[in-house]
Amino acid sequence: MTGKPFQWFQTDGLCVLRFDALEQNGFSHAVFARRGGVSSGPYKSLNLGANVGDDPQNVAENRLRAARALEADSLVMVRQVHGRRVLAIRREDPVQAGVWPTGEKADALITDVPGVFCSVKVADCQPILLADPQKNVVAACHSGWRGSVENIAAATVSAMTETFGCLPADLVACVGPSLGPCCAEFVNYRTELPESFLPFAAGQNRFDFWAITRSQLEGAGLASRNIHVAGICTRCDQENFFSFRRDRTTGRNMAAIGVRAKAGG
Repeated sequence: MTGKPFQWFQTDGLCVLRFDALEQNGFSHAVFARRGGVSSGPYKSLNLGANVGDDPQNVAENRLRAARALEADSLVMVRQVHGRRVLAIRREDPVQAGVWPTGEKADALITDVPGVFCSVKVADCQPILLADPQKNVVAACHSGWRGSVENIAAATVSAMTETFGCLPADLVACVGPSLGPCCAEFVNYRTELPESFLPFAAGQNRFDFWAITRSQLEGAGLASRNIHVAGICTRCDQENFFSFRRDRTTGRNMAAIGVRAKAGG
């Protein structure tokens, strides 16, 4: 595949990245850049993460803006803990309208409910958006290096299969901006990373986690042609993305995806 697998859009004053493969299959989604919000200082301006030191009122307003830009009936969030738990929201489950911080500890969300948007917050970790055009099911997955070690990507695919009957070969996966091989330095990789990651070394103490995720998704049954990586390093792109590696005290970006209003539409 040649060229970039995404395009930039302006939506209600916010700057968002959208993947062609998800757009072509009719799935509403966005990876929000850091512009268009009300936060200031190191959180300027669209910080969507709570508990990072930003004014809670600013975070609340930023989240409302994101929900409006998505036209979400419900924008669902979880407490990310770098594990492998996947939270499923089914049609029979109660759903809170508007911005919905569930308080649940998990690192991935899956749903088949139209109007419900699964979201993850990141500042160098990989946001992985998945969609099944056949079953009309979506997922958002938060995969930092610990999540990669836990293989949260494969856990998410398994949950989609077990909960909604998805076939991995039907899934489309898009990996959003995150720490690139240029900046993913792990001086303690011998104790932090498994030996299976060693073939993905990208220089002295550096690793290509985009390639790791691609390999994990392929191992979970996805077709290589259905996996798309933005290829943007958040540490390098200060204009558009928050980065914990770069700034330490910083905000959080968000990636979100929702089910199509009508199956097959």
